[in-house]
Amino acid sequence: MRKFFEFGGFVAGALLVIFGVAVIALGLSGRSTVQSNLSQEKIVGSPDMTPALIAVAASQAGLTNVKLPSCSVADKSIDTGSEARCFASYMRIHALESSGGLTYAEMGRFAVADGSPAGTSDTALALKDADGNPVSNGARNTWVTETALSTALNMGYMAEQLSLFSIVIGIALLLSGIGFVVLDWVALHRRREAAEKQAVAERQPVKPVTA
Repeated sequence: MRKFFEFGGFVAGALLVIFGVAVIALGLSGRSTVQSNLSQEKIVGSPDMTPALIAVAASQAGLTNVKLPSCSVADKSIDTGSEARCFASYMRIHALESSGGLTYAEMGRFAVADGSPAGTSDTALALKDADGNPVSNGARNTWVTETALSTALNMGYMAEQLSLFSIVIGIALLLSGIGFVVLDWVALHRRREAAEKQAVAERQPVKPVTA
């Protein structure tokens, strides 16, 4: 049992090192998968995806009280999570520009005769097609598409951040394992030195005490 406790630090350290390496490998693999999948989509930022240009476009569209992106992906291939998140923020501004600043919840299901993005949910007021059926609100449909795409892009960003978190945790486990091994080795080394000194002391003859 004593031997078990003496070498327990080495065993625990070795397990932590193994787990650390495994977690780091999983994190790197996840990050690579996210970036590979983004690259396959061939997404490229439009020329106006810079803070300066999008501010001008938002002003021309009459957008107010809207948080504008501070990042830039103009003419860049989107192949990282941070770039995907940036691209998604520009998509939202584009959707607001097309809807006159209205969000999905502020627009009706059907188009109206004057073409207002606000639309209507009243079938009696809706614009009708040749068959007399209400025409769907295109601006609202744009928001549905924007929400779906931006959610997917933001999920890519979240997945990449989780991968980075896994890498950090893996490094922490790895360092902890190495620390356990070093501490156990130092403890055993000092214990052996103490035992050797004690053995030497016990072998030395005891000098008689003279009156």
